[in-house]
Amino acid sequence: MRDYIRRLLIAAIMALCVSLLFLGGKQAEASMQEATEINTGWIWPTDGVISDTYGTRHGTHKGIDIAGNLNSPIIAVEDGVVGKSYYSNTYGNVIFINHPNNLVTVYAHLNNRLVNEGQAIKQGDRIGTMGRTGESTGVHLHFESHQIEWTFDKKNAIDPEKLLGHAEVGVAVKEGMAGNTESLVASTTVKGEKARYIVQAGDTLTAISKKSNLTVAELIEVNQLKSDLIKPEQVLVIDK
Repeated sequence: MRDYIRRLLIAAIMALCVSLLFLGGKQAEASMQEATEINTGWIWPTDGVISDTYGTRHGTHKGIDIAGNLNSPIIAVEDGVVGKSYYSNTYGNVIFINHPNNLVTVYAHLNNRLVNEGQAIKQGDRIGTMGRTGESTGVHLHFESHQIEWTFDKKNAIDPEKLLGHAEVGVAVKEGMAGNTESLVASTTVKGEKARYIVQAGDTLTAISKKSNLTVAELIEVNQLKSDLIKPEQVLVIDK
């Protein structure tokens, strides 16, 4: 009799554990599904070429990087209210915007901030300009998205690709365009824009000139370089 009761108890406990695991998985799935469904109207925050994606650097990179030109306009991806606008030693000039449905976006390494805490923002409003302030190796926008709130450990981070569209390194994006923008490699042009190239480790201007229609001297001129020295992740214009 005792063995029978023990078996019943073990079976009940196992059933309860399986149910809890199932419910937890469904809640996580529903939470992410909600995040992907409610933001199909987001637009890209700037012009440029994606130079890094979510989850790189051993999982510590919790956003995407869009490389571009100094002082390129940065716009809000959706309506919201500015939660923070300040200078951080790591993010540099950074803006946090609180959006409907408990979502937060982060715009970091800005050269200039054009909005203040508490300010209401409409989708497409200009909020700053691209820069390289804080811990940054080149001119780019570091963009993050979070559910509910931003935390230091970034436990609520969401891959922006789920909300904005395709975000592979080398894809060119256009400010104000809706998510799922047409994929373009860095050596092709966004309609109406000059072709750009992301410098890779080991690249030289001589090698890049052979891939483009410009001489080394022309590359230096159109990119306003002081010498022929270039560095990885630098974005170069490769046509006139």
